[in-house]
Amino acid sequence: MQARHTGPAHSPTSSAPSGTSCPVEAIAAAYLSQTSGDLALALRCAITDALVDLLEAERRTRERSRLISRGFVRGRLDDTGDAL
Repeated sequence: MQARHTGPAHSPTSSAPSGTSCPVEAIAAAYLSQTSGDLALALRCAITDALVDLLEAERRTRERSRLISRGFVRGRLDDTGDAL
């Protein structure tokens, strides 16, 4: 298995070929440059990085949800109707 790349080595705007203004093209060019033009490897690296970012975003969402839920439980009313 190939080593995981953490993303484009250069900023997308600095490594974009001249005439490219689309961020997608700049990112694709950066991955291709990082993988020495290996299309399959560049695609795998881009997908891996996207999945890692997605999993991290989901983890953060779960953490926020857990903290919000805990806040609601702390502020709930007890059985007598009085606040805790």
